[in-house]
Amino acid sequence: MEPTDLISLDSMLAAREVAVRDRVRAFVQQEIKPHIADWFERAHFPLEIVPKLGRLGLLGMHLDGYGCAGSSAVEYGLAAAELEAGDSGIRTFVSVQGSLAMTAIHRHGSEEQKQQWLPQLASGEAIGCFGLTEPTAGSDPASMATFARRDGSDWVLDGTKRWIGLANVAQVAVVWAQTDGGVRGFLVPTDAPGYSADVIGPKLSMRASIQCEVTLDGVRLPADAVLPGAIGLKGPLQCLNEARYGIAWGAMGAARDAFEEALAYAKGRLQFGRPLAGYQLTQQKLVDMALEINKGFLLALHLGRLKDAGALAPHQISVGKLNNCREAIEICRTARTILGGNGITLEHSPLRHANNLESVRTYEGTDEVHTLILGHKLTGVSAFN
Repeated sequence: MEPTDLISLDSMLAAREVAVRDRVRAFVQQEIKPHIADWFERAHFPLEIVPKLGRLGLLGMHLDGYGCAGSSAVEYGLAAAELEAGDSGIRTFVSVQGSLAMTAIHRHGSEEQKQQWLPQLASGEAIGCFGLTEPTAGSDPASMATFARRDGSDWVLDGTKRWIGLANVAQVAVVWAQTDGGVRGFLVPTDAPGYSADVIGPKLSMRASIQCEVTLDGVRLPADAVLPGAIGLKGPLQCLNEARYGIAWGAMGAARDAFEEALAYAKGRLQFGRPLAGYQLTQQKLVDMALEINKGFLLALHLGRLKDAGALAPHQISVGKLNNCREAIEICRTARTILGGNGITLEHSPLRHANNLESVRTYEGTDEVHTLILGHKLTGVSAFN
């Protein structure tokens, strides 16, 4: 059993689901954990793991066809939790590649666009990014200023996007822009003249990852660069909901890893002649953390079962994203207190996880945004403006 599993959570999983989880866990143990402290310290994203993630079937794993694994929502969630137990930056890459860029193409693209890009993205041969957020349009994407105008049969894009993951190493960017006919999505080859991506830094969070500011300066695209199936904000918001679902699982993976680190430390660290784990205050911290981890995974699993049944509502995704991010960051902070002063070093994971979760808690909808989504659901009254 998992050290945190007080309720036999494994008994609720099918053999295939456990196999997926264990396969990803072994990969993280072998390929991520031995190196993550160094990557985090050097602010380095290891591009060499991208094809390995592709060979594991983790890129766009919830999608069908075009080289994608066609996994269930629960299997994807379990994989997200294991990846984030390694580091939020690694899970975020898989989310940006699969839940955002690949989902946009798979759901809204033409057959030609799908054939061109999805096999490459699924294998890790190519990297995709997702350009929605702007310097002045974070929680309010409807106010985006990036504009695409028609020039003959071509489109010409101008604008700026910010906090775009791996935009400087991607081969294709899914860019959302205002047009005279509403918000549209465009597939922008990153070698197109006028496209540039500058890395944002230095950062205190998500250091083993890359975020960029993207400038679109008269980027000229052919008519077939537009995603034909997406008109309006519904298109990008559907992709965001895919990513938010994965976050509900991923945050609990980070929390579980921080708990396990604190538990092992408490058992081995002697103070006043006995292990820290033998003191009542330490046991209270451990119990409180374990309870929230169990509840968080139960919530994520319930959302996954609903998603696999085609019955998951957007406000339910907000429940998972809001609750599990909020609890995970508190768990990681509490785990750090058990480690004492040693907990501020990269030898231990809790504070690294807590720092990363500051970003995870912010992107794909802040606490405030998800609170207002749920407030709207409860009251029937929108309080966004």
